[in-house]
Amino acid sequence: MRAAEEIYRGPVVSPRAGSEVELIGDEELGDGESAAVDNPRSQLDPDARRALRELLGDGVRFDEPMRRHTTLKIGGPADAFAEPARPAEVAALARWCAAARVPITVVGGGSNLIVRDAGIRGVVLATRRLRSLALVPPSTIHVEAGVSTGKVLSLALHHDLGGVEFLGGVPGSIGGGMIMNAGTYLGEFKDVTTRVDTVRLADGELIRRDRAACGFRYRGSDLPASEVVVAAELVLRPRPRAEIQAEVAALRRRRAEREPKKVASNGSTFKNPPGDFAGRLIEVAGCKGWREGDAVCSPVHANWLVNTGRATAAELTGLIERVRAEVARVHGIHLDLEVKIIGEA
Repeated sequence: MRAAEEIYRGPVVSPRAGSEVELIGDEELGDGESAAVDNPRSQLDPDARRALRELLGDGVRFDEPMRRHTTLKIGGPADAFAEPARPAEVAALARWCAAARVPITVVGGGSNLIVRDAGIRGVVLATRRLRSLALVPPSTIHVEAGVSTGKVLSLALHHDLGGVEFLGGVPGSIGGGMIMNAGTYLGEFKDVTTRVDTVRLADGELIRRDRAACGFRYRGSDLPASEVVVAAELVLRPRPRAEIQAEVAALRRRRAEREPKKVASNGSTFKNPPGDFAGRLIEVAGCKGWREGDAVCSPVHANWLVNTGRATAAELTGLIERVRAEVARVHGIHLDLEVKIIGEA
């Protein structure tokens, strides 16, 4: 084990934030319709389903459409969609899956995710119910993985703390943001994160890493895919509230002017290559407005490949490959995805 890591036996538990913490600009997914769908590929027999229900109670759904849990509104069924409410439940679920040899797939807020049309076998572990959020005076925030970025920004604003203004342009949850070091021109998670806590899926061990061990980089990190982020610690700095509000408002105005509205999307689809912008490369290559069914390369922002109606994952991934191939042909540059593609075609 690296010196920067510490294995501990209990979760870091913070008091729940009060009612003064409000959501800013984030969509809560997964509410509303709840009926299961046909899922002929399911790998879970009745005994496995019963065991998961005993483990998580109403925190698990079966044959659950993933389109309800992604901002793109795309995705086939998960055999089981599990939402543990505490890090200890995450650890227990990981141990059960390992012992039962059931595959486990981790998702966060669904804002940077494409789920293929045949869905996901085994258990999808969603972190949405890990919602503990608290300020430790004077400027440290303890936050669990399922907390929306908007709620963290709201808490910081309420206490006149700067450093997370970039969250005004980052949808989704803290866990997913940590994995991809999400950010904007105002900053990234690496600028404020001092610790990340994870659960190792192979055995349910809880692991703590300091910032250096996380290996944060542009839209990525060294946080292993074999672990799930459950919590983090952020250290902010005092800043006048008016300055924070002005910077966040400017970021949101900038995004509103440049980005498509009233369509389902993941935001940017491709990472910016060194020294350039993916959107500029795609636009110059003539891809704006390209379409595969209801999947469209937005005429408003070329790096937003959006769902204008009832697009399938096959249509969207097909469009992604067409755009990537054209950019490579015109510019000689290979675009890497900022979004993650999972599941079966």
